[in-house]
Amino acid sequence: MSEKLFYTMGEVAEMFDVNASLIRYWGTQFPSLKPQRNKKGNRLFSPADIETLKRIYHYVKECGMTLEGAKRALRGDRSQEPDTDVNMELLERLQSLRSMLLAVRESLDEQPEPEPKPKQPAQTQEIVEPKVVAQAEQEAEVAAPKPAYREQTLFDW
Repeated sequence: MSEKLFYTMGEVAEMFDVNASLIRYWGTQFPSLKPQRNKKGNRLFSPADIETLKRIYHYVKECGMTLEGAKRALRGDRSQEPDTDVNMELLERLQSLRSMLLAVRESLDEQPEPEPKPKQPAQTQEIVEPKVVAQAEQEAEVAAPKPAYREQTLFDW
């Protein structure tokens, strides 16, 4: 948004995507919002008025506060105005980042998924036992006959 000295009622209503009647109503309810008028009587909003409207919009529309609650919050904000400006700027940046991420997500959803690669069989490695160990096992088998039934133990896995 380019920095202008004054914004018309239509421009302000378009900025906040609300009806001009709501902006006029907020002007009657919030004493801190005092737009100037030209010779014809049209309201002209300064950048400071726009910042006040941003705070009002945030409290009423985004946070769901009542008008009385928003009035109290605005009165409490006067000591914290620089922080509020930083928070509003941060909120705007986060909203633009969110919209960008949603666009990336949509573009990823539109792309076809790559086909999975065919699985290759696992290569088996043969374990070569020394001849001494094999001979010792054969001798043990000859010495002790195998039982007909043997229970499985934890070590047989």
